[in-house]
Amino acid sequence: NKVLIQRFPHNFVNMGETKGKNTGDESPAQPKASWHAMGLSACIKEMGLDENVTSTGLTSAQAAQRLEKYGPNRMTEGKKKTLLERIWDQVANLLVLLLVIIALFAIFAAVAGSIKGDSQSVLTNTIQVCLIALVITTNTIIGVVQEGSAEKAAEALKGMLSADALLFRNGKEIVVPAGEVVPGDVVCLGTGDKIPADLRMFAVSNIACGEAALTGESVPIDKSIDAIEAAGNPELTPLGDRHNMAFSATLVAQGTGKGIAIATGDYTQIGTINALVSTVEKKKTNVLLQIDNISKILAVLIMIASTCTFLAALYIEEMEAFDAVMVALTCAVGMIPEGLEAIVTMTYAWAVSNMAQHNAIIRALPAVETLGSVTVICSDKTGTLTQNKMSVVAYVTSNAHYRVDVNASDRVNTNFVRDDSYLAERADHQANKSLDKVIADGPNTAVPRRGKAEASNHYAIDNLENAPPSQHGQGAADEDEYPFANGDCPTLSFIKNAIVGGVLCSHCVLGTDGTREGEIGNPTELSILRAAYNAGVDVEGIKEKNKIVAEVPFSSAYKFMSTVHEPDAEIDGPGMDDKWVVHVKGAPDRMLALCDTQAKAGVIGELEPIRRTRWTEQIATLSSHGLRVLALCRATVPKSELKAGDQLGPGFVNERPKKEWLTMVGLCAIQDPPRPECIDAISEAHRAGVRVAMITGDHKDTAIAIGTTLGLVDEKYPSGITGPELDEMSEDQLKAAVLEYNIFARSSPENKLQIVKALQAQKQVSSMTGDGVNDAPSLKQADMGVAMGLEGTDVAREASDMILADDNFATIVYAVREGRVVWDNLRKVLLVNTPINNAQGMSVLFGLIFKLGTPLNPIQILYSNLICAITLGFVTAIEPAEQGIMDIPPRRVGKRLIGRFLFLRILLGTFALILTVLLSLAWCRKEYSLYPIRKDELGHIFEKEDSYYNTTADNVMMNVTESDFTEFVDGEKDKLRDLQSIAFNTLDLGAIAICLSARFSYNYSLHPRIFKGNKYCWYSIIFVLALQFLITYVPGLNTIVFIMNPMTLKMWGISVAGMVITFIIMELEKVVRNYLKAKGSDTDDLEPTVFDRKDDRTTHMNMPADAAQLGTAELKS
Repeated sequence: NKVLIQRFPHNFVNMGETKGKNTGDESPAQPKASWHAMGLSACIKEMGLDENVTSTGLTSAQAAQRLEKYGPNRMTEGKKKTLLERIWDQVANLLVLLLVIIALFAIFAAVAGSIKGDSQSVLTNTIQVCLIALVITTNTIIGVVQEGSAEKAAEALKGMLSADALLFRNGKEIVVPAGEVVPGDVVCLGTGDKIPADLRMFAVSNIACGEAALTGESVPIDKSIDAIEAAGNPELTPLGDRHNMAFSATLVAQGTGKGIAIATGDYTQIGTINALVSTVEKKKTNVLLQIDNISKILAVLIMIASTCTFLAALYIEEMEAFDAVMVALTCAVGMIPEGLEAIVTMTYAWAVSNMAQHNAIIRALPAVETLGSVTVICSDKTGTLTQNKMSVVAYVTSNAHYRVDVNASDRVNTNFVRDDSYLAERADHQANKSLDKVIADGPNTAVPRRGKAEASNHYAIDNLENAPPSQHGQGAADEDEYPFANGDCPTLSFIKNAIVGGVLCSHCVLGTDGTREGEIGNPTELSILRAAYNAGVDVEGIKEKNKIVAEVPFSSAYKFMSTVHEPDAEIDGPGMDDKWVVHVKGAPDRMLALCDTQAKAGVIGELEPIRRTRWTEQIATLSSHGLRVLALCRATVPKSELKAGDQLGPGFVNERPKKEWLTMVGLCAIQDPPRPECIDAISEAHRAGVRVAMITGDHKDTAIAIGTTLGLVDEKYPSGITGPELDEMSEDQLKAAVLEYNIFARSSPENKLQIVKALQAQKQVSSMTGDGVNDAPSLKQADMGVAMGLEGTDVAREASDMILADDNFATIVYAVREGRVVWDNLRKVLLVNTPINNAQGMSVLFGLIFKLGTPLNPIQILYSNLICAITLGFVTAIEPAEQGIMDIPPRRVGKRLIGRFLFLRILLGTFALILTVLLSLAWCRKEYSLYPIRKDELGHIFEKEDSYYNTTADNVMMNVTESDFTEFVDGEKDKLRDLQSIAFNTLDLGAIAICLSARFSYNYSLHPRIFKGNKYCWYSIIFVLALQFLITYVPGLNTIVFIMNPMTLKMWGISVAGMVITFIIMELEKVVRNYLKAKGSDTDDLEPTVFDRKDDRTTHMNMPADAAQLGTAELKS
């Protein structure tokens, strides 16, 4: 940790300081030391234990004392929100407060109406209160249900802990709950046990522990008891190399053993990861922050508009104060976007549903929006960018190169094609290096990766004679056409005979139909069986016909395997009855040293002297391209030399009187090939301005070779960098490196966290993939953590924002595309909803200002908000991607959801709707002589026309009775219903026009495309129109609930005309905007403006001090 602090000095988080705080645990820190580097006696002394603790264990009193001192063996849980807190989070905003105030006034108005006997007022206000309550309740329920679940990563970690533990206390074995294990306890382990605490082993019997979830090492680790010597800081020893330690939550794969508990609870390795996961703060996405800001701005605008409406009602219309307040609240109801939160949630939910169908499972809805801002995708190699299936990609004979199609779906011999230019020369970055350097950099090196006990390639090269670097290119095949011309496909017989040694010299079993399902054996060896199977060879038939007579089993000490068989005339030729056929498969350097002949052009039975230099360069060439190389050899021995069932040792092959006695048949070049769809996906990501970086534990050459094929290595990013090189860098150097390289080889989980931090310090928005427990902190830290669904652990999945159900990189790019679609569609939603809301409220205000009356009532407004705005808004929320969405750069951090041009479009839409509503009102008044009436203090009744009171004999009625006046007023109220009918329908038809135009940002909607791509558009429009007709014509529903009259045909004509006018206005705006864009104007708001939120992310890396505990063991290859 001191090394980390020196390299990353800024704002360190000390995980140890946070432990226990959430539960009020004030227990002192547990003893901390480099236990693996200490002898057993030193460990016992450091723990403050009795010298004979290994034979007696703790006493009950000592255990109770330590339990009191150090606390129970469990991990600290973070504070969780209660249901009431979650509900409060949903309702604690200004818009909800305004709705509550409006509801209270409506309740008061209903009570007042009841006292006065005004049944219409009671009904109207009661419905209004119920609708407001429904709005608030619906939005709250949606928000609570869809809110991301609380830190489930900690729960997943807790699920990994054991329930019980077998301890040695008071001189005897006892079983106790795992939570009662204390530092100093002697723990007894057996096969299948889940380890309850971190242990320093002191007794082992063939014990090995599966630590894949913690260290990434897929093979169980054999345990020992001796102290581990470390050069330098012992804390930097990878967890996978601490063979005298057993770790909490891992599993005993075999054997038995005993160990002293040196850490429990939060102080275990798994507890440290829990702390790293728990301390990462939950981030609120840009959209949610902006929706909050939009709500605040709207609240201010609503209060201003409502105040103006109140004044207009009070002084222009001369209403009573309470009536003026109710009209002002009607304006407020109209402008409050009651359905905005619901439609935003629906937009996310729709995107989540779509992505789930394409194997991208989103764990928190707002994470969808983050995808659209991603600038760098950091991906694992194996299984994500590659197929996680070792495959023979090339077969090399003495004179030719055969390219193998690993993606073919048919089992035919044409999967092999002679292509002498394929892998014929060394990779450019290895062109002039010495042979030993080429081997050391590639997958055939015998040097183990960090944190591994031995080389991952069992057939690694460690003794290949050097070929001069100047012979670059001499690996090219001879220019002869025997037995097949360049470009031709070999026969099935040739393929079978050439690679039969790899099939027979193997105990591997292919999976179902050649897949990985049910396969058994080493992946490298299986690749040869799979190549034969895919070429049409009857693999099982050959193995059944040519059974093993005797064998030399494989060992990493001599790196080959040999089997002996009866001769097969079809493969070996005639006249072999007195001989055994020997097949040998092994490391190419070991095999080459034992060969004196080669199969001419790979043809069995035609021999010629070995060309050692050529084969050496072939091995170097293939290795430089990151390929594993396996040599296939054969020979014959007299049947008198051995008999069936003999147990043969390696000397049968490498200690014969004639050392060089084998025939080199060919070389298999093996690789985990790239997923073919990933090539296109990465190209699409690059076109979209998204960098793709590969992070792998594999060797540099292999990573570069895969990266070159995928398009990650180019002129701008020509090389790669390794984890050890990153470890030696300062913070500034590391921040520069993450922008200079796309290939990060031999990387550890700690390196992943460093890379994420460095990218964020460089103001990048990063996506990071991972599958292990020790990947959880980097997944949590990344802007978009992506876990593997097939190969990943539950902890990694719970720490992530998204899960890949198919572990496929192409799915990430699809998700990025959908993230951009969501952003675009949210803008379209605002373009539909905001003008509708604004027009509802502002129509009331301007209707009063222009003395046209109150065009809409609260019930109509709430209906439009809940049904019309949400339904039409949903149309744009689910709109498919527009052409070119992946041809623009990622959205910058802080970009406003409502930019300059969207703001102008919203204003234009609002203006168009208000204009058409007011024009329809003016027409209706003129057409049907609908004017408001007044009664003066003398009892005179006036009709208000053209803003003046006329007192001529034609317009004044003197000395009317009260009943006459009531009848007159009722008639005028009926006329008011006509006004509200035409205003209501004109507004909602105009909303349909806004929706149709908003479906396309730049393309014109007046085009046949309007009928394609989104069937729900027309379903929604039909639904809205059907409801409009029902509301307008169903008796009681129209006059009593919505307080409106049926529409005449002429009135419908005016409303449809308003719809057409609105549509034309919105489409003309596109004409102007497309013209400006063609002239170079930034109509997409790509450049920062003064209205954008400042990117205030830190430029310091802030590495957690306990990050070193993740270990430096390299990731899987």
